Parts: sequence; C-alpha cells; structure tokens
Amino acid sequence: MRPRNPLLTTAGRVCALLLGLSVMLPLTAESAQKRATHKKSASKAAASTAKPAAPAPAPRLSAATPVYSASASEARKARLARARTAARTREVQRIAALRSLQDAMTPRYKTDANGERVPDIRAAAAIIFNPANGQVLWQENAQDQRSIASITKVMTTVVFLEDNPDLDQVITVERGDVYAASTTYLKANDRLKLSDVLHLTLIASDNAAARVLARVSHGGTASFVERMNEKAIELGLETTTFADPSGLNPANMSSAYDLSRLISFAAADERIAPIMRTPTYSFQTDRRTISIHSTNRLVMGGDIDVLGGKTGFISKAGYCLATLLRLPTGNQVAVVVLGARSNPGRFWETRHLFNWMSDKASSIFSKEEQQPQQ
Repeated sequence: MRPRNPLLTTAGRVCALLLGLSVMLPLTAESAQKRATHKKSASKAAASTAKPAAPAPAPRLSAATPVYSASASEARKARLARARTAARTREVQRIAALRSLQDAMTPRYKTDANGERVPDIRAAAAIIFNPANGQVLWQENAQDQRSIASITKVMTTVVFLEDNPDLDQVITVERGDVYAASTTYLKANDRLKLSDVLHLTLIASDNAAARVLARVSHGGTASFVERMNEKAIELGLETTTFADPSGLNPANMSSAYDLSRLISFAAADERIAPIMRTPTYSFQTDRRTISIHSTNRLVMGGDIDVLGGKTGFISKAGYCLATLLRLPTGNQVAVVVLGARSNPGRFWETRHLFNWMSDKASSIFSKEEQQPQQ
C-alpha cells in the first residue's frame, strides 16, 4: 500500500470546512431583500382574496336584566299611590271607629225642664218602660214612627206560635227562602226541625229562617203578614205596621213605645223568652252541623240580666235594640233604642239607660208602690 500524501489530505479537509460554512452563512443583503419583497407580495395577494371579517355580535341581554319602560314606571307609581291612599284611609277609619267607641262608652246627661239630670242619648229614639203598670219612666222621641229592621222577627215568632205548631216537624228550605236573604245560615234543600228554625230566627236573626216560619204557617207568607198586622192592632200598637216577616223591608215600621210593649209581651211567653236569652246554639241539619251565637251583646256579655231582647239593622233603620231587663232591685223594665249610630253604640246606649235607671230604681218604684190603686 502506498502512503497518503499529507498535503492532499490537509487540502481536502480545508475544502470540506469551507463548503460547510457557506451553507450556514446568512443570506446576503440582496437576497434577504428579495425574499422580504416576495413575502409582502404574497401577504397582499392573500388579503385581497380573503372575505371581509364579520362584525362582532352585539352582547345579549340576560332575562334578569331590567328593561326600562316609561309606562311600566308610571303604572308602578300609580299602584304605590293607591296603596298609600288605601292605607291612610284605613288608618283614618280605624281612628274614627276608636273615637266613636270611646264616645259611645261615655254616658251623656242633660237637665230637663224640671231641672232633673236625665240621659242625653245619641240614638234617634229611646224609652224606659215599666211593663208592670204601663208607665213610661223616661223617653226621647218614643212616639216617632221609624223603620225597625229585624225587631220585626219578635212579632214573626209571636204569630207563628199562635198556631201551636209541632216544633219537632222537619221542614225543607226552599230557594225562595234564601234568595237575597242577606243574613242566613241556611241553604236551599236543607232539612231541619222547626224548633231549630225558631232558634235561628231569634238568636242569629236569620232572615231565611223568618221566611220559613211564615211560609209553612197556614195560609202562606201573604196571609202570615196580614196576621202580623192584625196582632199589632190586637195589642194596641198604633204606630206599628209590617210588610214582611224578616225585617229586610224598610216598610216595617213602629215606635220605641210600641216596641217596649211588644218585647214585654213576647218575653212573657216561655216558648220565646228562653231562646232570646240563649248566647250560643248548635243543631244538625240533614247535611251538616250549624253553630250560631246571639246578635245581642248584652246576652253574650252576661253582666246584665236580660229577660228578652232582639237586635235590628238596615240602613234606613240604623242600629236598633229592644230588651226586657231586670234591675238590681228585681223590677223589670223594657229598654228600647232605635237609630243608634253604630253596632256598639246601641248596646252602650242601653247600658247607660239601664245604669241610670238602676240608680233611680229604689226611689221611683217605691213611689209607685205608695200611689193608691185606682
């Protein structure tokens, strides 16, 4: 083998090194410029052929985001104004009712022509009547004829019981009985005893019940009302006239004087008086149990000895109350208040008259006993 030439070997290595460096050296300035120009041209061409970008979508409002509305804002303001007005009205009414109650609870007096201190009532008419001898112990407008509302039901029960009906008889309520009855516990087709109808009439002042009593009586309702008027004449009630058995008709008229005599007569009937003194009562129809309470707060209170009584109210009559009471002395007096201004007012007027009479009872009734019999 021939030995290699060291010069040739060295020269070959130098050439290879130079060739490698040429590959790694950066482009010349001219070449770099040509390449940059080529890239810009390509970018412009791509931009000219590309579709324009779509506009960004508008932000969506969520369901909870409130949307202002002038009409809705005005409606809200109107509702708030009405609510404030209603609240103020309720407060004014509450204060007025409280003042009215406080006024009714305070007895008022005046001096009469004889210099006596006597009651000064707020009601339209009132009387204190002694049923033992028919004497009027005190009165204010007692002869004035006025609408008497449900006090009518006292005469209704008096006339109904004149037939001596079988109070265990079961009757059926008809639609006409309950139609526009205003106050009733009954429904059409209810079946109940006549004794329960009687209790409904006097305790709860049930208008449909009063109509039932008249309808099932002999001759029917029209004949029954005629008998009510005949009974008024028989009892000498000169200012009293009836148009219906419930008292809803404002043409049912009487006076405080006549009603003091009527309540005294009715309370003497042991079929009527115990019912008028009953505070609560429950009974069974064929379909349900009915529980009622007395409309007479004096009966419910229990602090006054009530022997009989009946309330009444329609707008024309005002608040009315006819009662037969026992004084602490044991004497009986009929106290009638007609045309009171409020429901509590009629009971407070009666209390004031009862208390005034109680204070004077000893002297008044002792004088009557000393008077010679004629």
